Amino acid sequence: MNDSRNWFVLALIVGIGWLLYLLAPVITPFVLSAGLAFLGDPLVDRLQRIKFIKWRCNRTVAVLIVFVLISAALVLVFLIFLPLLRAQIERLVVKAPEIFEWMVGTAMPWLQVKLGLESFVLDAESVTGAIKAYWKEATTAIVGMVGTVSRGGQAVMTWLMHLVLVPVVTFYLLRDWDQLVEGVRTLIPRKIEPVVSELSREIDRVLGAFIRGQLMVMLALGLIYSAGLWAVGLDLALIIGMAAGLLSIVPYLGTLVGVVAALVAAIFQFQDVLHPLFVLIVFGAGQSLEGMVLTPKLVGDRVGLHPVAVIFAVLAGGQLFGFLGILLALPVAAALNVLVAHLHQHYRESNIYLKETGGPEEH
Repeated sequence: MNDSRNWFVLALIVGIGWLLYLLAPVITPFVLSAGLAFLGDPLVDRLQRIKFIKWRCNRTVAVLIVFVLISAALVLVFLIFLPLLRAQIERLVVKAPEIFEWMVGTAMPWLQVKLGLESFVLDAESVTGAIKAYWKEATTAIVGMVGTVSRGGQAVMTWLMHLVLVPVVTFYLLRDWDQLVEGVRTLIPRKIEPVVSELSREIDRVLGAFIRGQLMVMLALGLIYSAGLWAVGLDLALIIGMAAGLLSIVPYLGTLVGVVAALVAAIFQFQDVLHPLFVLIVFGAGQSLEGMVLTPKLVGDRVGLHPVAVIFAVLAGGQLFGFLGILLALPVAAALNVLVAHLHQHYRESNIYLKETGGPEEH
């Protein structure tokens, strides 16, 4: 009987995974809406607890207020940030071949002399030609893809449908979030409900602290790096700073990529020693703020998602289910992290572990 039940559960899991794979394009906007509702629920709950004289904000009004705030933030992003980012990308497309040519023709020969690698022969012209050809193909492919999307009626309709569907679904999920959670809880068998509820609260705590806190840290670091590099006078300040901030979801990866890119851009642009030094000061200040202020205040030290687990989860999710897998990667990783910790604690308290370590035995 137990074997049949186990095989049934395994078949059910495989069937659900296959169904998610087939319906990924349809499910994606709903998963995105659920993620937005999860992120916005604490703010809505906080607004509900606020009392204005004798009137208390109900759930629907609180959701509307959150939507207005989010819409205002998006409008500001589209009006201010996107034009700047577009200008930076256009500048990068123009300057990238020149930077590559300078690196191959000037920077690498200088490094060869300093490192004593003169015997290593490097054909600068062939490398530069290959890089230019690759960059031209890449930019042509991007332009062609954008043109195809803009001309494809079905693609445009799909994007428009998602653009309308995501806010609508997010509104209803956010309005009824507490009822949905309570409804799921009432369906859990009473025997295991306390354990499942405890694990769910722990998953919610880990996932909420990681995603909400890390998003704020990434945004803050992106703004700090961009403002600092802009003060230094770097032409590509915004794109390098924001890229470093986004990549900071993995500790030190954003700083490493940002420092290397900013140093190359500063040396190419200014041809001196002072500006690269300013770049190092900017990233040093950003790292100090992240370690002493941003991460302790916004994320905390109780989040147990290891950077390697984050990288693997995102890559594996993208490989298996595409964009839907990327959206589900962190929630699944957080859930598995909590379950593994729970199983580890259960094992440490079991008779198997205690007997193996010389603990008390049952008679």
